[in-house]
Amino acid sequence: MCRRDPGVADTLREAIIMSALECQHQFRFERWNCTLEGRHRANILKRGFKETAFLYAISSAGLTHALAKACSAGRMERCTCDEAPDLENRKAWQWGGCGDNLKYANKFVKEFLGKRSNKDLRARVDTHNTNVGMKVIKAGVETTCKCHGVSGSCTVQTCWRQLLPFHEIGNRLKLRYETSVKVGSSTNEATGEGDISTGRNQQQQQQHSLPGLSDQIPRTMDLLHIEDSPSFCKPSKYSAGTAARKCYKDQNCDAICCGRGHNTQSREVTGPCQCQVRWCCYVECKQCTQREEVYTCKG
Repeated sequence: MCRRDPGVADTLREAIIMSALECQHQFRFERWNCTLEGRHRANILKRGFKETAFLYAISSAGLTHALAKACSAGRMERCTCDEAPDLENRKAWQWGGCGDNLKYANKFVKEFLGKRSNKDLRARVDTHNTNVGMKVIKAGVETTCKCHGVSGSCTVQTCWRQLLPFHEIGNRLKLRYETSVKVGSSTNEATGEGDISTGRNQQQQQQHSLPGLSDQIPRTMDLLHIEDSPSFCKPSKYSAGTAARKCYKDQNCDAICCGRGHNTQSREVTGPCQCQVRWCCYVECKQCTQREEVYTCKG
């Protein structure tokens, strides 16, 4: 796939970086701060934690978002702007601009990730969380219009479809992380196969047996996980722990430091201040020094 389109490799690299940075931004105030160095990432991806669910979702979302944007920006040879034939073309709308090509991006991501086994619970949960990331991108498509007409009138509108900024996608996935549903496997009496059961739908499943493996994933936009997360307080194969982590007094120090308390350091910081604009485009600033306190978790 990379050989067929020279723009793919750069877009994949961009997607990886974007997803990692957004993950670290979303978890910057929490015990697990999306540490992706070395073994920590690999070990978390081998498990079924809430954090694993978020990583699968933010990764597929980042890949979909980056590909759709690359198409509309002309960085890919095998795709271009979204033509959106299903856009309501009534009134005086005209199709124009250059929409983000979500249709191509979704098709590419599904092909790139490949067909995964659906035989075990973990594989089905991973596939579900991957799909949630793609669905959140799709749910965030907006129609942007520009007016054309005499004296600013809007007699004709040129419209195109545009994805939300990826930071907003990260916010939406973080909310789904907070409400992630723990699932387990149960035996379907009708088929003898393993079903996915959740605390939310367990009673419903007892009343209605699910017919086949393909129907056993809950049809939901919730992220799913299959085991409780570690505390991330102490160094482990999943994180470096929270010792020496920066925190914010009266906000999150108690939670991040896991009850161990925090150290307070005072330091002087020098930076620009009292800035004034001189003439058209020259800004003149003084250098001011002020003292600030930094709080870090005790070991």
